[in-house]
Amino acid sequence: MNRIALKMLVGDRAKYVAIIMGIVFASMLMTQQMAVFCGIMARTFSFITDLGQPDIWVMDPKVQFIEDVKPLLDTTLLRIRGIEGVQWAVPLYKGMMKVRLENGTFQNCNIIGLDDTTLIGGPPEMVQGSLADLRRAEGIIVDEVGARGKLAQPGPDGRLVQLKIGDTVELNDRRATVVGICKVTRTFQSQPVIYTTYTRATTFAPRERKLLSFVLVEARPGISIDELRARIERVTGLAAVPRDQFKWMTVVYFMKMTGIPINIGIGMLMSFFVGTAIAGLTFYNFTIENLRHFGVLKAMGAGNGMLLRMILLQALLVGCVGYGIGVGIASMFGFAIRNTEAAFLLLPQALAISAGAVLLICMLSAVIAIRKVMKLEPAIVFKG
Repeated sequence: MNRIALKMLVGDRAKYVAIIMGIVFASMLMTQQMAVFCGIMARTFSFITDLGQPDIWVMDPKVQFIEDVKPLLDTTLLRIRGIEGVQWAVPLYKGMMKVRLENGTFQNCNIIGLDDTTLIGGPPEMVQGSLADLRRAEGIIVDEVGARGKLAQPGPDGRLVQLKIGDTVELNDRRATVVGICKVTRTFQSQPVIYTTYTRATTFAPRERKLLSFVLVEARPGISIDELRARIERVTGLAAVPRDQFKWMTVVYFMKMTGIPINIGIGMLMSFFVGTAIAGLTFYNFTIENLRHFGVLKAMGAGNGMLLRMILLQALLVGCVGYGIGVGIASMFGFAIRNTEAAFLLLPQALAISAGAVLLICMLSAVIAIRKVMKLEPAIVFKG
């Protein structure tokens, strides 16, 4: 009977393809939208991901996400280093400054100031130069995308010339020399990222009483992170947040305070409803045209349970084929835009959710068809 069900399904090629295309359209759009959403959310905490060494980030209690910098007093660092259970604690400067290029144009950039001694928190991958070159006078390291994009300058022939090692820029009227090019994860705002030492960064920054953005802390071996976090908060009165929790704080802020989830959610719902409509109506028409065949099977003794299994098999087959093609197209799309500004991150959870949605579409399509078959009288075969 299963073979008969499959022959009935693929016998009408036009309707078979139409049903699959409905599933393909729905699964492709849902998968693509979820991958875009995950990609955007991952970019909101990309700096935390790149700076993977510290266990705990110490910050002002009012900080809501990674870009919400509320500076601390420099003496905070010494207080934290004296707390029992701290392996090391280093300062971190994070801010936005305007960079003046040699041709006089300005560009906003993320400035990261690393501990002068250890350089903890440096870029995850160096393309040219080395992290130690930051110790040179006026040294900065620029991310690769920014160097060839927003920080590039027009050459004599009008083409953009990538910022390279040895070039100079100005930060707050102070000269800075490029000593390295690095790779970083794209940020939410896609601004160029510049690394330098903490002391130099505070020199570049406008003068303020407080310039310490965060304190990065590593726990000693055998010390619980939760225990150390509670100890730091009790001694300093500041917020001590584990790395993964800080990422989640950032994601929650953007989900609550921006329209990203709503806009992408609407796109996912529309693709679900369109896929359900196309697949459901096409599958229903397919069933109507095959009612006489189902009637013959009933007249030969096939029960409703057997017919139900046949219809479910047909629905699951088109669902699996359509889902595989749709996810494949979405994956190829993501691969094609991997080196562009577009955000795309395809997680296993997204594949599971889209698979569940496709299964639901198939079940809804089958229910529409099953109701008609369940009410079918075998005598219809002998009419007309």
